[in-house]
Amino acid sequence: MRPITRWLRARADDVAVALLALMFTSFLVQIISRYVFNDPLGWTLEACLTTWLWLVFWGSAFVLDDRDHIKFDVLYVSVSSGMRRAFSIASATAIVFAMAASFPATWDYITFYKIKSSAIIGIRLDIVFGIYAVFAIAIIVRYGVRAWRLIRGARMEDLDGEPRS
Repeated sequence: MRPITRWLRARADDVAVALLALMFTSFLVQIISRYVFNDPLGWTLEACLTTWLWLVFWGSAFVLDDRDHIKFDVLYVSVSSGMRRAFSIASATAIVFAMAASFPATWDYITFYKIKSSAIIGIRLDIVFGIYAVFAIAIIVRYGVRAWRLIRGARMEDLDGEPRS
């Protein structure tokens, strides 16, 4: 399973790189059109905002590991390893339940936006905001698996996988 996981992670990284490249290219086009040709383009701002939204949620869902997120762990690091396991199980379970509970309303909101399009480019807003549904499902699965593995006795050090290069 490790080679498949590594291949999928590499493809997720590729998507993040492509989104960042699109955002940066749009940004450069805007600078050139505004300051060289004195003719600002509206679509570049919309493209930057949309790719940024996608990049943040895609990256959080598929590129970043749990150890890459900022944590407030003053209490966590001061307790025993058994208590850390309990904290980790409780927090993973809470994340799963919160995301799952919010998902139906989130899905309704996203699908409602199929009737609207972005102002300049004309992308349907359900497509623009649909990345949040992908993010929510990925987080539910990730933390559900994390809680399950912790309950089954997995070492906490092994849960985030091998260091990424």
